[in-house]
Amino acid sequence: MSRSGFWDNPETAQSVVSQLSALKSVIEPFEEIHREVEDLRELYDLAAAESDEEELAQLEDDLANLVKKCEQIELSGLLSKPEDMKNCFFSIHAGAGGTESCDWANMLLRMYCRHFEKNKYKFRELAITPGEEVGIRSITLQVRGPFAFGKLSCETGVHRLVRISPFDSQKRRHTSFAAVDCIPEFDDDIDIEIGEDDIRIDFYRASGAGGQHVNKTSSAVRITHEPTGIVVQCQNERSQHKNKAQAMKMLTAKLYMLEKQKRDAELAKLYSKKGEIAWGNQIRSYVLQPYRMVKDHRTNFQTGNVDAVLDGELDGFIESYLRHRAKKISKE
Repeated sequence: MSRSGFWDNPETAQSVVSQLSALKSVIEPFEEIHREVEDLRELYDLAAAESDEEELAQLEDDLANLVKKCEQIELSGLLSKPEDMKNCFFSIHAGAGGTESCDWANMLLRMYCRHFEKNKYKFRELAITPGEEVGIRSITLQVRGPFAFGKLSCETGVHRLVRISPFDSQKRRHTSFAAVDCIPEFDDDIDIEIGEDDIRIDFYRASGAGGQHVNKTSSAVRITHEPTGIVVQCQNERSQHKNKAQAMKMLTAKLYMLEKQKRDAELAKLYSKKGEIAWGNQIRSYVLQPYRMVKDHRTNFQTGNVDAVLDGELDGFIESYLRHRAKKISKE
């Protein structure tokens, strides 16, 4: 990083910095635990030699904390695929339920943004389609941080909300759905050929925030890949050229993951069509009425602290799914 000319290409430099950060997040905890183990061993020998019961009791607590840190390292070992440590494109799409689902998609957006902030992930909006009345119809974010894709890919699927609707004058209980999708952000290290005749490019005015420039120019880009039906869009940048480049990057990543499905059964399940964003396809349910609970249907992990979950406390769900997936793969 201190080499002359390293920052001449900001995008390449940022990619290297991200990779370095991901590697440090793996190596540094190992080094820290190694030091702590050596310290505990020396302290135990001294306390045992002097029969210091109070110090021995304290060392038991320290050992318990060390075991928890080891479990976290074990968890990072479950993120061993090359794409796991990459940044990602993270999308939320409202499903069945109209206004209700658009509001639910917006609630999920808030939940994930809180989760990103707590984990010190950097994120920015690439494209957004607001709901007709409230909330959002869809949004795509670029998320950067150590193992962003590996962890956030655990959230891919349909999320179901059950609550008393704030939009129903009769205060009836409603069920809403929204889908989450996640694809890794590749640099130029993948080889996918996209024919010019296979894509349709549309330019339009961005519908989200962005000031006068966004409202007056058709800088937003939507690219449709005709053979697969994949649609990507970007409206965050201030020029068609930059938006098109970002959209092509997303399309390339999606096509790469689809191609990889043929060789990887687990990713095939993760990236194949999730089906209708409605009843019967959900991976997780968030119930606010008649009781309060969030339950992951893949792992049966659940909690009654709904408020904490909606404030971004998702580590328990992500960790349980990573262990569930590893156990399932080991049996295959």
